[in-house]
Amino acid sequence: MPAREGQRGVPRPCGLNFIDAIPGPEIGQNEASTALLVGSRLQISAEDGPLKGMEEASVKAASGLEAVYRTDGPAIWRALIAFTGDTAVAEDAQSEALAQALARGDALRDPTRWIWRVAFRVAAAELKDRRHRSAELLQEPAVDLPESIVDVVRALRRLSPNQRMAVVLHDYADRSVTEVAATLGSTRATVYVHLSQGRKRLRAMMEEDDA
Repeated sequence: MPAREGQRGVPRPCGLNFIDAIPGPEIGQNEASTALLVGSRLQISAEDGPLKGMEEASVKAASGLEAVYRTDGPAIWRALIAFTGDTAVAEDAQSEALAQALARGDALRDPTRWIWRVAFRVAAAELKDRRHRSAELLQEPAVDLPESIVDVVRALRRLSPNQRMAVVLHDYADRSVTEVAATLGSTRATVYVHLSQGRKRLRAMMEEDDA
């Protein structure tokens, strides 16, 4: 399978195409928790009378976030699985990002970009905490994956956290370099370094597996 062309026409490691094969969250887990979070902001008793001021803004914000989840939720989920290799971490990160977005309401100018950034920051913090608690982070993904993607996720986990985040966010999720830099808390130049090094290492590992 040929590599896709990313932003600026940069060839992407072909293995990332298989991330689309990662199953979406099961009904009753991520989607259910999201529906409850959004629903709690949309359910207003008829006894409360007409919506005014803050209540109207809250409902409008919740409706907008529900639309964001329906549009970007599956991609965020798959990207988080590729980054973490762990269903529990991915689910917690996505749910926490949505919960924080709901709490901020219409103060968010770009909910989609904000949720992507916060979800990955939450996931990265959890992985960092796990590394501190364990001498060695397990290389095997803690999630059942299709055979076509197992080697890719395993290879991604061998990258440094910053390289892995940059590659997944930019090369798979099509987030801009500026957005990736904001998520990492770094400069655009640093993101380009992470992308270059991460792609090179990922390509070498995938070619080694194919040999």
